[in-house]
Amino acid sequence: MAIAKPGARPADPRFSSGPCAKFPGYSIDLLRDAPLGRSHRAAVGKARLKAAIDGTREILGIPDDYRIGIVPASDTGAVEMAMWSLLGARPVEMLAWESFGAGWVTDAVKQLKLDAQVKTAEYGEIVDLASVDTDNDVVFTWNGTTSGVRVPDGNWIRADRQGLTICDATSAAFAQDLPWDRLDVTTFSWQKVLGGEAAHGMLVLSPRAVERLESYTPPWPLPKIFRLTKGGKLIEGIFAGETINTPSMLAVEDYLAALDWARSAGGLDGLKARADANLAEIARFVAARDWLAFLASDPATRSNTSVCLRFTDPRIKDGAAFARAVARRLEAESVAFDIGAYRDAPPGLRIWCGGTVETADVAALLPWIDWAYQSEIAALSETA
Repeated sequence: MAIAKPGARPADPRFSSGPCAKFPGYSIDLLRDAPLGRSHRAAVGKARLKAAIDGTREILGIPDDYRIGIVPASDTGAVEMAMWSLLGARPVEMLAWESFGAGWVTDAVKQLKLDAQVKTAEYGEIVDLASVDTDNDVVFTWNGTTSGVRVPDGNWIRADRQGLTICDATSAAFAQDLPWDRLDVTTFSWQKVLGGEAAHGMLVLSPRAVERLESYTPPWPLPKIFRLTKGGKLIEGIFAGETINTPSMLAVEDYLAALDWARSAGGLDGLKARADANLAEIARFVAARDWLAFLASDPATRSNTSVCLRFTDPRIKDGAAFARAVARRLEAESVAFDIGAYRDAPPGLRIWCGGTVETADVAALLPWIDWAYQSEIAALSETA
């Protein structure tokens, strides 16, 4: 039996969790003044890079004495640059509750061969943050992109800590409050909440992190692409737009356009409100259905960007196959692209709800999830 399709469709079906949707009103024409074919070391190039750094500080409210650098290899490069440059001076705790956090554990334990204390939680859960000793160095992910679980606040990080906190904030920056006084290294990428282009990472260092860099030399070799100091001093140019390797000036211009849009959307408060509204739309939908649930069961740790859902209908025997079939139906109708759960995560759907996504599009998508679910259940009944 055919299930009736909803009438309305999302104006923009892009709900991928990375690269994420461009901001409303985006046009490639916004990039027409990009200094293409010019050196990034020329005055015009350095000025655009510096504008990206300054705009980031302005919108995120990053303290004036924190350094902000544009680094290669997206958020991954920024996190690994920090780990390779800073870890090994003190005991370290590695916290993981999803795929990318688990990757940082692998780097610390198997690549750097640190005797790290590893604390993990299952998908949908979070580690006991009260058990973390911040006199140790601590590496963690603020928002688990693949699990939909976020850190509720920074109260567990002591103000008088002796260790450094290294925070992968790539799905949190521009959508959630980050307590800068509790974060010593913070990383993120352009292609997440602001929908920028890929391959560029952001590295934010507190004065405590700079002090560690200038007083500690790690025992392992550092590739050129990871080196933040020279002669025992911070390479200040990195944090003034003099990047380690050649950036894409087209991608820089794209990020500057996104920052301009963020200002017009009300800055950080406006971006958070947009993401919260998107999450609230999904929460109302889930609450009215007994076959769907959030992967993150605790609302206090539930992400407002990478929203992960699971199917709970007992008639579904192969959850992974069912979720893939639902995602395929939605893509075939051009109402939702790329919303299957991450490959390492429990089967289900993952809907990006960051600030570049319109709440009206989320609202238009949800009846289609109903339709796809009902259609797949009907198909299961026919083959039973």
